[in-house]
Amino acid sequence: MKSLEIVMLPVKDRQKAKEFYLKLGFEVVLEAPSHHGETWIQMALPNGATTISLASFSGLICDTNDIEKEIEALTAKGIQVGKIDETPWGRFAWLKDLDGNSLCLRQQ
Repeated sequence: MKSLEIVMLPVKDRQKAKEFYLKLGFEVVLEAPSHHGETWIQMALPNGATTISLASFSGLICDTNDIEKEIEALTAKGIQVGKIDETPWGRFAWLKDLDGNSLCLRQQ
């Protein structure tokens, strides 16, 4: 993993949450329909490297250059990683920490 790319924040109303974060100085990076039937809203502070996603659940998305190699290394350490999902936005593989928090590997 090379960087923390997206912090997913669970919100009740994505549009109201978007307005709140706009008032805080965040900017919309991407707003588009997702394959789950919801709207993906991704925001960032100006010139910020890490973004937030207004979502229905929490999670951390970490960028990687080689998702297969990353999964192999994690599996060797006894960490279970789910299957790789191929999407128009990249390749994703989810895992959970010991407390059930969601983490995701993403290869663009």
